[in-house]
Amino acid sequence: MHNSTPLMTHFFRAHPWHGVSIGKNAPEILTCYIEIVPTDTVKYELDKESGFLKVDRPQKYSNYCPALYGLIPQTYCAKHVGDFCSFKTGIPGVMGDADPLDICVLVEKPILRSDILMEVIPIGGLRTLDRYESDDKIIAVLKGDLVYGHITDIRQTPPHLIERLKHYFLTYKDCPGESNTQHMEIKAIYGREEAHEVIRMAQRDYKENFSGIWNGHQEFSKSSMEK
Repeated sequence: MHNSTPLMTHFFRAHPWHGVSIGKNAPEILTCYIEIVPTDTVKYELDKESGFLKVDRPQKYSNYCPALYGLIPQTYCAKHVGDFCSFKTGIPGVMGDADPLDICVLVEKPILRSDILMEVIPIGGLRTLDRYESDDKIIAVLKGDLVYGHITDIRQTPPHLIERLKHYFLTYKDCPGESNTQHMEIKAIYGREEAHEVIRMAQRDYKENFSGIWNGHQEFSKSSMEK
């Protein structure tokens, strides 16, 4: 994967998914983009076409995300992520959900705004299926955080934090009085090494599905240098 900074980001804001580097030390340490913070009463998500943060839907009920939530740049969940999920669960034919890889970040201090980048350390993840599509949630800690920064594996986290995250992802698409049509399932909680492997698979999927972005960047950079 091409990891240099696109030339156009020196003049314009980088696209949080395509224009921001995952980081040269990924998957051990990586950069992520935050879309939602726990105080948000509206669910925001990245508009994949424009790169702006948009309103997805209001948080109509009392359920809220108990951690910072966002995506890992230059990742994509498709064949390789799905195959890895199939291998781990024994469920044949799983595909990725065709989105960037999701991430939750544990921090001590309240962070009151989203649309930010931060350097984090993955410590594990939740193997989540959404309508039989792989929808992994990587769990990470903010690098250097005074409370969580020493954690290297999800097994070292307080169990109630993981239970809150599980409850959120199992119910955040539900509406009271309606049946759960989303079929959200959490098949496993996994540790750091497996989280690294999921990230690598998502990087492979990104490289295979979005190589044209970087090829175009290389051609643009070359033509600009020649002028």
